[in-house]
Amino acid sequence: MNKRMEINIKPLTRVEGEGEVEIVVENGNVKKIQVEIIEAPRFFEAFVKGRKYLEVPDFVARICGICPVPYMYSSSRAMEKILEINIPKEIQNLRKTLLFGEWISSHTLHVFLLHAPDFMKLNDVIELARIKPEIVRKALKLKAFGNYVMEKIGGRSVHPVSCRIGGFYRIIRREELEDIKRECKDKQEIAKELLEWILQLEIPKIKCDYEYLSLQDPEGEYPTVGGRIVSNKGINISEEEFEDKIEEFQVPYSTSLRCRIKGRGTYVTGPIARFNNNYKALRGEVRDVLEAYGFKAPLVNTYQSIIARMAEIYHSTLEIERLIDEYREPEKPYVEGKVKAGWGCGASEAPRGILYHSYGINSEGYVEKARIIAPTTQNLAHIEQDILMQISEIISKPIDEAQLMVEMIVRNYDPCISCSVHAIKVKIIKN
Repeated sequence: MNKRMEINIKPLTRVEGEGEVEIVVENGNVKKIQVEIIEAPRFFEAFVKGRKYLEVPDFVARICGICPVPYMYSSSRAMEKILEINIPKEIQNLRKTLLFGEWISSHTLHVFLLHAPDFMKLNDVIELARIKPEIVRKALKLKAFGNYVMEKIGGRSVHPVSCRIGGFYRIIRREELEDIKRECKDKQEIAKELLEWILQLEIPKIKCDYEYLSLQDPEGEYPTVGGRIVSNKGINISEEEFEDKIEEFQVPYSTSLRCRIKGRGTYVTGPIARFNNNYKALRGEVRDVLEAYGFKAPLVNTYQSIIARMAEIYHSTLEIERLIDEYREPEKPYVEGKVKAGWGCGASEAPRGILYHSYGINSEGYVEKARIIAPTTQNLAHIEQDILMQISEIISKPIDEAQLMVEMIVRNYDPCISCSVHAIKVKIIKN
């Protein structure tokens, strides 16, 4: 007797952007697993060609309204390498502070409004708010704090306007940061309490042997902007070697490219990768809470990414206070570079993982080539692998439960589908 199961999730809910999942299983054999990106490509890499190098950070930031800051940082870092700009410590730390604000805002949105309802067997955050109103109320306070940090330093909470190649357009005064610092203690307490709540959720106890790819800070801090690119399975390369080690490929059913390690296969980037590869760099206060509940690196499946995200929220609230305490106003808001032809690349840790940019500019500073590889692009192939690895459990469930499990697997990655659809290869064959 032919037994056939079809799971069609059209569209995916509680993710950023438009996507679908289609699975066909016959007699226990997988015939099809497709995570389909159905949004139109937006061709940002083509948009920046012919533009002056200074325009690029503001252009590429429009790829994502949730995480524009790392788009500005990765592009700026690439240009700064070409122009031989060395960023002073004060500006580096200010960049980190702004990025931590964005992590708090983005992670809180995902953890509580999109992801936590899965583990509570609820349909959405509205249902969560009915049974845990104080949890949702505190989560919204944390998100508002992240937005406040971005607004104070970046000029506004969505698409900040203060960042530029070489630093910032103006000197950020210490007294402005004191306004943020006054909020920190309260938000740290909230973040700690919410981390403890997340650690008590019923999370699937499966164990998976995945490769996790993240940045690693050369000074031993938790990774943010630049550094080595490392994995738990031996990769340790410079940013300049990224394109030598990672390859993009296309599938016929999606507008987004996918990524894999050359000769090795798919990998995971994002909070769980940062957590596993840089656990000792997390603030001690965060590790104390985690270990009190029996958790530490390595987290062993992507369902546990919710733990990594919440740990990073708490870490960010602590680091923002430290960085403000250590902040000294720079003499100038930005460092000028000498325009010359060249190629440069840069990577930063967006909320969802490594964001890699590379650019070539001519002697007048106009962009001649551009390449942007977003975290979701890197994770897409592994999302399908993750579903495949759990397919026996999925098909053993009633169809409604099977569909929910597939959606949960996708939401573990917090895919930013709009970010992933800027790149597609087009091949024209003329007879």
